[in-house]
Parts: sequence; C-alpha cells; structure tokens
Amino acid sequence: MSTKSTKSIATIGVYTATAIVIANMIGTGVFGSLGFQVISIKSVFAIIMLWLTGGVLSFCGALSYAELGAALPRSGGEYNFLSRIYHPMLGFVSGWVSLVAGFAAPIAVASMLFGKYFSNVNPVLLNEDKAAVAIIILISIIHTINTAVGSSFQRVMTFLKVAIIIFFVIAGFLYIPSFSISILPNAGDASYIFSGSFAVSLIYVSYAYSGWNASAYIAGEMKDPGKNIPKSILYGTVIVTLLYVLLNYIFLYTVPMDDLAGKQDVGHESAKAIFGAQGGRIMSGVIAFLLVSTISSMIFAGPRVLQVMGEDTFMLKFLSVKSISNIPYVALWFQSIIAITLVVTGSFETILSYVGFTLQLITFLTVLGVIILRYTEPDLERPFRTWGYPIVPILFLALTAWILYSVFMAKPTVGLIGIGTIAIGALLYYLDKKFFKEEI
Repeated sequence: MSTKSTKSIATIGVYTATAIVIANMIGTGVFGSLGFQVISIKSVFAIIMLWLTGGVLSFCGALSYAELGAALPRSGGEYNFLSRIYHPMLGFVSGWVSLVAGFAAPIAVASMLFGKYFSNVNPVLLNEDKAAVAIIILISIIHTINTAVGSSFQRVMTFLKVAIIIFFVIAGFLYIPSFSISILPNAGDASYIFSGSFAVSLIYVSYAYSGWNASAYIAGEMKDPGKNIPKSILYGTVIVTLLYVLLNYIFLYTVPMDDLAGKQDVGHESAKAIFGAQGGRIMSGVIAFLLVSTISSMIFAGPRVLQVMGEDTFMLKFLSVKSISNIPYVALWFQSIIAITLVVTGSFETILSYVGFTLQLITFLTVLGVIILRYTEPDLERPFRTWGYPIVPILFLALTAWILYSVFMAKPTVGLIGIGTIAIGALLYYLDKKFFKEEI
C-alpha cells in the first residue's frame, strides 16, 4: 500500500459546486407531495410559505453541514461526523439508516411515483405496483452487469429535470384557467402556518429538498472553501427554492386545490389541464422517464455504502461480496429486495413520511453536532464557519424538532418505526462488537 498523501487537490469552483448542490436537490418529491399537503392546508399563501420554509430549512442545514465537512474532511458524511462527535455506534446507526431509509425506502417512493405516472401513459400494460416493481428489477439487472453509469448521464438527466420544470412553469403561466387564485395572505392563513399540519407537511417538503447536505462532502476539494461553500449553498438553494415555489404555484394555478387533494401525480393533473388529455399523457411519460434517473442513481450508489458497512461489520459481511467485475451485487439485490417489499406492503404517503421522519432524526443529531463540537474541540481548524452561528443551527434544530414532534403526534406508527429503525441499528452495533469483535 502506498504511503503517499492522498490529500485532495482543491479544484472545485463556486459554479461547479452550485451545480452539484442543485443536481443533488432536484429530485422526486416535488412531483408527488403537493396532493398530501392540500388535504389539510387550504391556502395558496400557506402552501407557498411551506415551500419557502423548506428552502430556508435546507439553507440552514447545509451551512451547518458545510462547517462539519470543512473541519472533518474525511469521507463518509454523517458516518464520519457522528462517529467523531458522539460515538462510533451513532456513526454505524447513520449507515444503517442509509441502508433502509436513505436508499431502499426512497427507491420504493420514486418507483411508486414512477408507477403512478407510467400508468397514466399506458394503464393496460402494467398497473402502478407492477410497474414500480418492474423498474426496480430492470435497473437492478442493468447495474448488476454494467457499471458504465457515468456522472455525465446524471448531469444530463439533472439538466433535463430543470429544463422540464422551467418549461412547465412557462407553459403554466401561458394557460388561462377557468378559476382564479391569489397568493396574497388571507384571514386565517396564520392558523395554517402555525399548525401541526404545516409541520407534518414540511416532512414531505424536506424530502423534496433532500440533497442539500451534498455540500458537506465536497468541502475538502473546494477552492477557497470559506468563501465558496456559502456562496454555492446560497445560489443552489435559492435556485431550487425558486423552481419549487414556481412549480407548485403552477400546480395550484392550473388545477383546483380540491382536485389535487390526495393525488400523487399532481404533475399529470396539471399537464392535463395545460396541454389536454394527450399532452398530459406525454408529460406523464416525460416525468416517469426523469424518475428513472433518480431510481437508477440510488440503486447504483446505495450498494457502495452497504459494501463499506459490510467490510467494517462482521454481521453484515455478506454485503461486501463483489462479482468478478467488482460490483457489490449482493448489497445491490439486498437493497432492491427491501425496496420491492416496501412497494408491495406500504403506501406512498406512509413510506414518504417514514423516510422524512427517520432522516430528519439523523440530520438533527448532525446539526446539533456543530454546537457540541464548538465546545468539545474549540481549537479545531475550521476552514468554514457557519454563517450566523449559533442562530442558524438553532433555527434548524427548532424547526426540525417541531416537525419531528408534529409527525410523531399525527402519525405515531411512522414515528415508532423510524425510532425502531435506529434502535435496530444500535442493537446490531452492540451485538457485532460483543460477539464478533475478534472476527473483523
């Protein structure tokens, strides 16, 4: 093994970093969550505030993660942060959460949404669940035999997602609906904004914004991180927030709120209003195609995380098995089987709530770690310090605590499953260290 330094050369500038932030944030949640928000929030102004709040929450979280990423540049994200700040057990738990809630469950959510949009194009060929299972199996087979899924493919797909959103927004503004809405606040809107329903809806919005923590993983490779990290986070978050607010406004502008309530495929309903029935089917096909890239990227990336966990943990050693082509195929299919099981047994809304709740628990501990590390290691070199400290991390923690509490009160089963996932991870760590320490 070489003893030469492997320190990364800082090559990433502010524009590339901004593109990375945007690429990681633009996902599936924006195409499938509005229908659940309008069930209990009957105000356009409150919905717009919901998505703006999601952007502010993401910005505060990203700034906090960026400080940790710059101060603790070792790869691993939350695994590295939580192990260093708290205890290796919490690092292991974060990896376990990545297995279930970070990859398998989001694959299930994206696949179910794919199935919904695909069924609008051809409801006879495959129903929603069968289409969701089929796309997981198909992409898993592809990634089992072929590793040529380059970053250029993901960049192109991200560009297409942004282009589709912009096209959709422009087309929406050119459409003249048969009803009218106003984004101005009305009497009673404050009761929506400070309600538990608003906090619960923030779980869906937070999932749509997920990916903002990507900034923490490129800090060590950025030029002038103290200046460029906050710039890239600010630019990326503002752009994504603007796109999300505009897109959701178009959904509300083109389709009556009551007609969207409970719908997963709000994009189809809006496209049908703007372009007609045939145009709606075409747009559903386009959105389904874009969701394929999201599913593909998670099916590709997830097993690489699981493989590392298998190498470090005897009880999960089977996940480290690779093919002669160096593909962690056992981890890949293990992840896909979990995702398929969730598709078959769970509902879209329940899985989406579970993912949001569980991941928010981990991000809460990580952002809290910024404050803890300031006290435990005050002399640690910090190339970047969180803007507005301690207000920014405290704001994030307060909003996240409100969200977690509200979700637990409204959906205790989802909360208990999320806490149970973390407890199982802690138990696996304990058993592994107690009984298999000598085997590693």
